[in-house]
Amino acid sequence: MNDALSAELLERAGRDQAARESLQPGHDMQQWEQIVEPVDRASTARLREIVAEHGWPGHQLVGEAAAHAAWLLAQHAPPDFQEQCLPLLEDAAARGDASPRDLAYLMDRVLMHRGQPQIYGTQYLVRDGILTLWTVQDPAGLDERRAALGLEPEAHNRARLLAAQRPANDDKDDRPAEDG
Repeated sequence: MNDALSAELLERAGRDQAARESLQPGHDMQQWEQIVEPVDRASTARLREIVAEHGWPGHQLVGEAAAHAAWLLAQHAPPDFQEQCLPLLEDAAARGDASPRDLAYLMDRVLMHRGQPQIYGTQYLVRDGILTLWTVQDPAGLDERRAALGLEPEAHNRARLLAAQRPANDDKDDRPAEDG
């Protein structure tokens, strides 16, 4: 295991979350651009280097917590890099070296960016201040697919997200949100 890389990924994920949590409710795009985007750019640049050198940083390389941290950084990376990471994460999950839940979230995020229906119902948009589930493949089987990964039913998840939802700004319509 690469302890230094593990520590770095965990630290970067901590910065990622701290930046997002520091935003005021109802923040504007300028605050997002000043606080969150620089953290995302730096993390993406470093994760690109890590992936180029090691492939997907899975459980064997960095441990379970740091592998999850790498996934978080990928979730907040630009769509082109998410596309690059998806097959690497798929392979790692198939080998038991990455979380199937993390794979589900990244897969849904990539499908959403492609304009395609998601599989696991992890991705939402805020439209006109209303939390909206991104289109889902086979909606009747959604909760069964979610349960197979240990995710709560979508209706329970939606209620939890709505309870935690921050006030929306009109200039942030169609912004992505996720259930985790």
